Amino acid sequence: MSRVFFHVQHLLGIGHLRRAAVLARALVADGFDVLLVSGGAPVAGLVLGGARFHQLPPLRAADDSLRDLARLDGRPVDEAFQRQRTEVLLDQLRAEAPDVVLAEQFPFGRTRLRFELLPLLEAAARLPKRPLIACSVRDVVRRAGPERVAETVELLDRFDAVLIHGDPRLVPFERSFAGWERIKERAFYTGYVSERELAQGMQSAEGKDEVVVSVGGGAVGAPLLKAAIAARPRTALAERTWRLLVGENLSAQDRAALAHTQGIVIEPARPDFTTLLRNATLSISQAGYNTTIETLCCADRAVLVPFATERETEQMDRAQALAERGMVAVVPPGALSAQSVADAVGRALAGPSLKSFPPCDIDGGAKTAALLHRLLPR
Repeated sequence: MSRVFFHVQHLLGIGHLRRAAVLARALVADGFDVLLVSGGAPVAGLVLGGARFHQLPPLRAADDSLRDLARLDGRPVDEAFQRQRTEVLLDQLRAEAPDVVLAEQFPFGRTRLRFELLPLLEAAARLPKRPLIACSVRDVVRRAGPERVAETVELLDRFDAVLIHGDPRLVPFERSFAGWERIKERAFYTGYVSERELAQGMQSAEGKDEVVVSVGGGAVGAPLLKAAIAARPRTALAERTWRLLVGENLSAQDRAALAHTQGIVIEPARPDFTTLLRNATLSISQAGYNTTIETLCCADRAVLVPFATERETEQMDRAQALAERGMVAVVPPGALSAQSVADAVGRALAGPSLKSFPPCDIDGGAKTAALLHRLLPR
């Protein structure tokens, strides 16, 4: 049985870890022995489906600019902490002696973790039996200048493969990565990593004809939730129930500040989210990887409100690519208000149903496993 050593780091939300867990489950189902090594804050209830799990000394983003790292209590990440994490990571690698090393996002992202990821790559290359080394990356990466692109291409010389968890018919990787021509020979599209049963799910009338407003884990979701509440009376759906799913990382202060009015339901994120999407008239959400794929597969119409900073352009690029195809309405970063959300709701209702578009490839877990089986003999 081939062993996979899978490094993942979530910094702000939990989307990276959630997707890595789905991928780990798919690899286990196809016969791999997977160790998922997480460097972010512990997440309760993570379903691993037989994959093993190791928690590194955790760190997070210091704030939503994602420029600096911090420990969970807010203290800065100093050199001693970095050395400790790196030693733990490398000890784990040597003990595993894996056949495959997967680095999630790096070197396209997670560059603040060079202190441990560069030693990890070097140590993997020096193992008695060199493993297959691959990058596991989303459909869209942060846009970067020429120097950063050149550095990424150079670092990718240490990798045997780039596994792109996306569908090029929907969002081509070269749209966001300017160095595509220099890496495409070792790049492989896998399809989106999501639950294979996503489009079916349980049968229920829950959420029928509602508007579902979701913010993923909720770490940066408060502005969207407030704008949606204020937008409701300005839309053609003002008489419908608007269900706000706040996410576990929304602060208690932000949660308390949400206006509780008739027709507004405020509750935690739910495990039957895809059922709510299937039954709803409209979805309003951010444009993270996991939520977007669930929306495309299950919702009828959608408004995307991407989170963006100077360093985070991924959600905007993904949302814009879908808007250009006429699939969704988008509220651009910096334009969020009650009126901009209401206007986007109007555009979404006037546009075509998502169900009228060809389905996207959501079998990325199984296809990633099949691809690794194919690449390993090399």
